[in-house]
Amino acid sequence: MWFMPKPADTLTLADVVVLAMLAERAMHGYELWAELERRQVRDWAAISRPQVYYSLKKLDAERHIEPERRAADSLGPERRSYRPTARGRRALADALARDDWATQRPPPPFHTWMVLSWQARPDDAAAQIARRRAFLEQELENERIALTSIIEETSSSSDAAMMVRLAIRLFETELEWLDEVQRRHRPAP
Repeated sequence: MWFMPKPADTLTLADVVVLAMLAERAMHGYELWAELERRQVRDWAAISRPQVYYSLKKLDAERHIEPERRAADSLGPERRSYRPTARGRRALADALARDDWATQRPPPPFHTWMVLSWQARPDDAAAQIARRRAFLEQELENERIALTSIIEETSSSSDAAMMVRLAIRLFETELEWLDEVQRRHRPAP
């Protein structure tokens, strides 16, 4: 899984995602996680539900977020809706300006496997390549369906639509590359 290292005194990836979502509208933890799942967070950010709740507590303690209204306190902290403070909006803007967003190459596990695959048994190598192809084809289909939904909900030029188009192109390119891999793949003697 891809992991963005945390420079000293900065927000984690989960913190940034939580702040950005709360900048859209105030939400409580469960609602926030449900929205992240709806947006298929696992496809674009390696964060978990516990990390979201941890970030809410941390961001609250650091005064980056505040409860939307104190009357909701009677429902308990798990139902308290939060919104970013001015300090939180500055922290979010600062976090989004970091150069590490644009200067990393996160390797997918399959790419690591490819580098090591010369040690794999020929049948296992062929099976892994076939698994990767099937996975990519399914993901490509999922992204095409998601793109249609996103365009209906937003527009064809929305940031979300552009990101899904990028994913589609990446999957298509990797499928073409797998064709090359299979053509050159020779069983070991």
